[in-house]
Amino acid sequence: MLFSFLAVISLIFSASVAAQSNPSVVCVAGQCLQGFTNATIGSTISVPGAAIAVQLLPGQYTSDTNPQLLHTLLTSSSATLSSSPGFNNSTTVSLPLTIALQAGIAAYPNANYSGSPTFTQLPETNGSLSSTSFSAGSLMLSSNAWAAISSSSSSTDRLIVWDSIPDLSQLPPSTSASRSSLSILDIQSAACSPPCSGAGICSASGTCTCPIGFTGSSCESCASGFFGPNCQPCPQGCTSCDEGISGTGRCLSAPVVNPPSSCNCLNGVCGSNGQCTCNAGWTNADNGTACAKCAQGFFLTSDGNCQACQLGCTQCADQTGDCIACKSGFTQDANDRTKCAATQSATSTGTVCPDGSFSNGTACTPCSPLCQTCTGATSNDCIICGAGKYSLNGNCVAADGNGVCQGSSMIADNNKHECDSCPSKCTSCKIPNFNVASTVNQLQCTGCLPGFVLSQGKCVSTCPSGTFLNPQDNLTCTACDSSCGTCAGSATFCLTCANNQLASNGKCVSSCPSNTFSSSGSCISCHPDCASCSGSSFNQCSSCPQDRPVLTGGRCLPTCSKSQYFDKTSSSCQSCDSSCSSCSGSGPNNCLACSNSNQILRGGSCVSSTCSSSTSIIPGLGLCLSDLVAVPVSSGTSSAIPLPTVTGIDTPIAPAKPSSSRPLAWWEILLMALGCAFIFLIILMLWRRRARKRRAQATIAFAVAKNIAPKSNWRWRLIRFGERLFGHKPSQRFIPPEESEHIRMAKLKAAEEARHERDMDKLLDAYDYSRYSRASTSRAPSPLPSLHDYNHDRLATHPNRHSGTPLSAGSIYSQVTGMPRKTAEPRQPVRNARDLLPSRFSRSSYSNSTRSDPLPPPVDLLEPSRPPTPAQEYARLVSHNQVPPQGSYWLQPTNTGSSNASRNPFRR
Repeated sequence: MLFSFLAVISLIFSASVAAQSNPSVVCVAGQCLQGFTNATIGSTISVPGAAIAVQLLPGQYTSDTNPQLLHTLLTSSSATLSSSPGFNNSTTVSLPLTIALQAGIAAYPNANYSGSPTFTQLPETNGSLSSTSFSAGSLMLSSNAWAAISSSSSSTDRLIVWDSIPDLSQLPPSTSASRSSLSILDIQSAACSPPCSGAGICSASGTCTCPIGFTGSSCESCASGFFGPNCQPCPQGCTSCDEGISGTGRCLSAPVVNPPSSCNCLNGVCGSNGQCTCNAGWTNADNGTACAKCAQGFFLTSDGNCQACQLGCTQCADQTGDCIACKSGFTQDANDRTKCAATQSATSTGTVCPDGSFSNGTACTPCSPLCQTCTGATSNDCIICGAGKYSLNGNCVAADGNGVCQGSSMIADNNKHECDSCPSKCTSCKIPNFNVASTVNQLQCTGCLPGFVLSQGKCVSTCPSGTFLNPQDNLTCTACDSSCGTCAGSATFCLTCANNQLASNGKCVSSCPSNTFSSSGSCISCHPDCASCSGSSFNQCSSCPQDRPVLTGGRCLPTCSKSQYFDKTSSSCQSCDSSCSSCSGSGPNNCLACSNSNQILRGGSCVSSTCSSSTSIIPGLGLCLSDLVAVPVSSGTSSAIPLPTVTGIDTPIAPAKPSSSRPLAWWEILLMALGCAFIFLIILMLWRRRARKRRAQATIAFAVAKNIAPKSNWRWRLIRFGERLFGHKPSQRFIPPEESEHIRMAKLKAAEEARHERDMDKLLDAYDYSRYSRASTSRAPSPLPSLHDYNHDRLATHPNRHSGTPLSAGSIYSQVTGMPRKTAEPRQPVRNARDLLPSRFSRSSYSNSTRSDPLPPPVDLLEPSRPPTPAQEYARLVSHNQVPPQGSYWLQPTNTGSSNASRNPFRR
C-alpha cells in the first residue's frame, strides 16, 4: 500500500503522548482543552507571568474569542507568538489574528501533525521545486492549493492532494507506496483562472508567475529574442533568430556594427568616431546627409550609382552622362555628347603632330612613355594614358590582375581609359582575370556596406531564396543543397524540402514525427504542454503527456478540479462520491478528505466522528480537538495523572462594554450624513410653509383693511379641500371690484324691469287662449291675437327664460371662483314644446331699451304652416309700428256688463 502504517496506530499515539511529560492547553477559536499533546502545528501564545502557554491551532482569533483564558492572552499587550515552520513569522499579536499555513505544504513525520515538520514553500518559478524524498505521517496543505506527490519507487503514480491529511495510513488502500519515501512532484495554487501553462507558477494572489524568457497571461509563449520549449535566448551575434516556443533558434540576421544610419550616412562607412567615409564618387548632400550625392566629375546613373565622366569632361549630366563642361584644351565631341575631344597639337608652321607627340612650338616632341596622347613631356600631361595605364586624378596608374587601380579602390575601365567607381553599396570590387579586353559589366563586388550581404557579386539586403548567409563571414550568400528548397546555417539544414517532402529539424522526411505538426512544408514542434497537437498554441493539444494528463478545451492540465479524479481508462475527469471532498477514485471508499464537517477519514471512507471531551472536528484539519490532546482519565485502581489547575479554560468571557472611542464605520457615517440632510430638508420645508402662511396672513389683513376680503363659506372650503385632496392647483378666488354708484343704480333698474316682466308674463299668459285651441273641446278659436309674438321677442331677448335654470348659467365652481367654464355647455332636455313659443308681444311693447335693427317676424313653432290669426297679425304690425287703421279687422268692443273700462288691452 501507498501509505501503510503499523496496525496499532493508537498505541503509537498513546506512547508518544505518554512521552510528553508537560501538560499543555490547546485551543481553537471558541474552545480550549487541557491535556498532553505532541502536535506541533500552529503557534504558541504566551504572556509573562501567566500560568501556562497556549497552543493556537489554525483559525482566526478576535478580541471577543472565547473562552476567558484565551481572551485574556489575546488581549494582553505583552503577549508573544512562537510559530512552527510554515506559519506566521510575526512574534507580536495583532487582532484579528489569523493562524494559517503559508502558501505551501508541511509534512509531519508522525500522525496527527506531530513531530518536527518540513515546510515546502510554493515555488516562485518553474523548476525551483526540489523533489527530494521525505517521510511523513501527516500532511497539511495551505488553502486553495494542491500538490502532486508520489513515492520514489513509482514516480509515475501521482496522487493529487487538495486537503490536509491528519493520518496518511487512513488513505484508500488502493494507493500503493511507502510513506517513508515520498516526494513532491508539483505544488501550485488553484487561484489562477485560466490555469497557468507548464512553464508558469500560479501564485496565491491568482496570477501566473513566468520565468525568464516566457510571457503571456498564462506564461504560454516566449518573449521576443527567445526560442524553444524552454524559451532560451537567441544565439549571440544574432539580431534576430527563429524565435518562439516552436522556433529552432537559427540565426536569421547577423548584427550590424556601425551601420550607415548610425552616422547619418548613405553610401559610406561609419567609423568608430562617428565620422562617415564615403565610397568613391560620393560626397555630402546639401541637406547635410553624408555620401548622398555624386562628387564633381561623376554623374548619377539610373541604378543609383555614381560613375566617372568621360576623359576631358569636368561636369556631366545625371542619368545620361552628357558632358556639360570640358577641360581646357578640349572641345565637345560632335558625334558623342558624353565625350570631350582634345585639340590636335600643331607646330608654328601648321604641321599637325601625330598621336604620341606634342608640339613644342617649332617641332613635334614625343610624349612620355606612359601617355598615348599628351600635351606635354611629363606623365602628368597625358590626355590618354598608354597601354596598361589608366587616368586617376590626372595621373596614369596601373591596374592589378583584378582590374583595381593602383592606390585606390576604383576599377579600371578600358573604354574610358580611366579609373571608375564601384557600385554604390560596394566598398570594394574587382574584375576577375582582368586584361585589355575586360569590360565593366564583368565587375563583381568584394565588400559591402554594413547591413548588406554579398550575393553573386552584388550587394543586396537579404540572401535570395535557395541561399543562406554563410556564418563564417556573415557576408556571403551560399547556395543550399539540392535536396533543400531553403536552408539556414548550412547548406544541408533544410527549412523546406524539394520533392514534396517535409523539413523536420533540418532534415527532409516524408511525414512529421510525433510532437510536431505540418505547416508550410515544415514540421513545427508542438507546445511543450502537448504530446501531440494541431497547432503551435498551448490550447491546440490533441493528446497530453503524463505530467499533464487532463485534456480539456484543447489544453493539457496537470489535474482535475477538487471534486473530481482523473480516470486513466477513459482519460477524462470523473466526479467524486458525494461524501468525498477530494478523492483518488470512484465510490465512497476512495476519499482523500470528507465533505461533511462531522465526518473523518478512516481507510478511505468517511465515517462519523467520535470526538470526546465535548469537542468537535477542527475545520481544515480533518480531526477532533480531542484527537490532538490526550486527557488522562482514571481507570481501575490506577490514579489519573493530575493536571495543573488553570482558570478560564471553560469560563466564557464577559460581554464587552461598548467603547465610546470606537471609530465609526463608513456606513454609520453615511447614515448620519443622510439623516442630517433629511432633517435639513424638513426644516427648510417648515420654514417655507411658515413663510407662506405669514404672507397669506398679511394678504388677508390688507384685504380686510381695504374692505375687499372674500367671505369664506362652506362651498369655498369644500372646493379647497377637493383641490388639496386631488392635487389640483389652488383656485384663485374672484374678488369683485367695488361698484360705482351708477352701476348700482343700473342694477336696481334692471331688477325692477325684470320684476315687471314677470308680472306682465303672468298677465299675458292668462289671455293665451291659443293653447286650448287644440284641446278636445268644441270651443271655437279665439278671435284675439296670439301671444306668440311676445314670447318670441322675449325668447330672442332672453333665450333661457323658458327654463327654470338657464342653460348658459355658470356652474357653482364658476360662480364662486369667477372663472369661465372650461367644458362644453350641457344640453338640457326640452320639457314642453310650448315653452319655446315666441311671446305675443315684442320687446318694444314693455322695455325701455331702443333697438335700431327690426326684429324678425314671429314664427309659430308649433304650426309653422298655419296662417297667422288676426291677433298675431296685429301684434306683428304693432311691433313694427305699422298699426292698420281701424276698420280693417279691428274688433269692436262689446259691453260685458261692467260700467268700468275693460281690462282687456285690445279694448282700450
